Amino acid sequence: MAFQSKKAKKLAAAIDGDKLYGVSEAIALVKEHATAKFDETIEVALNLGVDPRHADQMVRGVVSLPKGTGKTVRVAVFAKDAKADEARAAGADVVGAEDLIDAITNGNIDFDRCIATPDMMGMVGRVAKILGPKGMMPNPKLGTVTPNVGQAVKDAKGGQVEYRVEKAGIIHSGIGKASFSAEDLRANFDALVDAVIKAKPSGAKGKYLRKAAISSSMGPGIKLDVAEIGAA
Repeated sequence: MAFQSKKAKKLAAAIDGDKLYGVSEAIALVKEHATAKFDETIEVALNLGVDPRHADQMVRGVVSLPKGTGKTVRVAVFAKDAKADEARAAGADVVGAEDLIDAITNGNIDFDRCIATPDMMGMVGRVAKILGPKGMMPNPKLGTVTPNVGQAVKDAKGGQVEYRVEKAGIIHSGIGKASFSAEDLRANFDALVDAVIKAKPSGAKGKYLRKAAISSSMGPGIKLDVAEIGAA
């Protein structure tokens, strides 16, 4: 039999792997057992009844978590002149044009989100093969290609997260930190799930939200009762 630490045994005794927990109860358990020496991220996994290999079953979007993410997000903006000034005033960490292209080409990607004004997209296309695989390519559907760069920067820094279904039909997303109150984590959870449900694609057939689980960075997954969430 594999060796189990005292912590693992305690978790196994506290969490029933076969039980479907209510969201509030699960959040309380996750917080109680997030005992790492750092502030663990609370993560949600949503298993959807979609096949993202088909374009009409892709689920992707952004949602603003009302209580924030607890993370510092560095934002880069492709803009010139007045729009560049607007981005800086809103708190963008990196603002540029050709110089930003050169930095990215040379592997200097010191940011987490990337925003661009529409007139800059021809230039941004030159680094699409670098930004795309990292999930950072500006996209008008996600609000990251916009003339309103000031608001986009504020949204990115204020708790906006992007979600995207993976090949296996699962969405993974953080909803805050273990130090957040249970009420704040529930508010963020509800916002994420609501956004994903509203993003149900036309090609999805049958039950859309099939399974859900919540965990901390170092903790086990706790299965959620999707019937309580109210998703079909």
